[in-house]
Formats: sequence, C-alpha cells, structure tokens
Amino acid sequence: MMRLGGNVDGQIKTPYSHYSVVAEGVVENLSDGFSGRPGTPFTGMRVWASPAEEATDMIRVIGSQVGFTVTGRTYVYDTEPTEPPGEDPRGYAIDFTPFDTGP
Repeated sequence: MMRLGGNVDGQIKTPYSHYSVVAEGVVENLSDGFSGRPGTPFTGMRVWASPAEEATDMIRVIGSQVGFTVTGRTYVYDTEPTEPPGEDPRGYAIDFTPFDTGP
C-alpha cells in the first residue's frame, strides 16, 4: 500500500506506514544528544516502517544504539506523521519519560 506523507502541498508517496511506538525499558548511559535520568522510563519514538512489527524491531535496535534497553511491553499505534518519510524506514522524535517501579 502506498501512503501519502509529507507536507500538504507536495504529498510524498511511500510504501511505509507511520507509527508511534512506546516501550518500557531501562536507561543506563545515553548517547550524546539524548537526555534522561538513568532508570526505568517509557521511551517513545515515531517511525516510518512497514509492517508494524518492523516498528517494534526499530525501537529495540535504535534504543540500544542510544543507551536504552527494552525490558517490558511495547505498544505500536498507527499515527499521523510530523516529519516526511525517507527512502528507507526511519525513526525520529525519541523521548524518555521516567517512571517509578515502586518500593
């Protein structure tokens, strides 16, 4: 399926779908350019991928490259993009939201 993405005036055709992915995990030492306290955050990322299973793989792979390890549940949502697609699958807008696991 070809999906339209990009800006309204010049829509871009792409074989990818857009997803928002949220995963539970652990942050240890984040790479330069990323911020968040060590511990247990939810990590969110927007991706252009196909199929949705690729989005799950992407948060694991990209997460490990920036210092995040997926240790729990992963949620994938079909969402509208905020950036246009590229020629290849890609992730962007990585965010870490800490939570406490209890006593």
